[in-house]
Amino acid sequence: MTQKNVIAVYPGTFDPITLGHEDIVHRATQLFGTVIVAVAAGHHKKTLFSLEDRLAMVREAVAPYAQVSVDSFGGLVRDFVVANGGKAMVRGLRAVTDFDYEFQLAGMNRALMPEVETVFLTPGDKFQFISSTFVREIALLGGEVEKFVSPGVLARLAQKVREQKILPQA
Repeated sequence: MTQKNVIAVYPGTFDPITLGHEDIVHRATQLFGTVIVAVAAGHHKKTLFSLEDRLAMVREAVAPYAQVSVDSFGGLVRDFVVANGGKAMVRGLRAVTDFDYEFQLAGMNRALMPEVETVFLTPGDKFQFISSTFVREIALLGGEVEKFVSPGVLARLAQKVREQKILPQA
């Protein structure tokens, strides 16, 4: 049932990419012929990882999927989607609390690009509570996050935790 000729864009900050994000990518590959994971430069958020690190983590995570590519964008996601021929934008929903924000965002995106549909996907049950924010906070406070991220991301998080302990706190 894959729409082979449809390009879908899955935008996000991915700071870091979690198993929930990976599950959404997997689900998107079942629906669309091409999926572009668009990593936001993050100008509106203070990110733990650099754009280059986030791109590397996402590329590693989606490597098993031949129809998935990874690129970065700055500015409006609309410009990225249109420039890449996207006809669908994938958004993940974890819980009802995500819905209000995502619904408003979808409405705004429809006004900006009426030819692009927003498709909401939910991760599997075991991933519905995972967020990058929680993963970052737990890791930086010394908690265990290996159930929430892939081994490559876990290694990078451990490195960041070590760096944080070395650097003086502001």
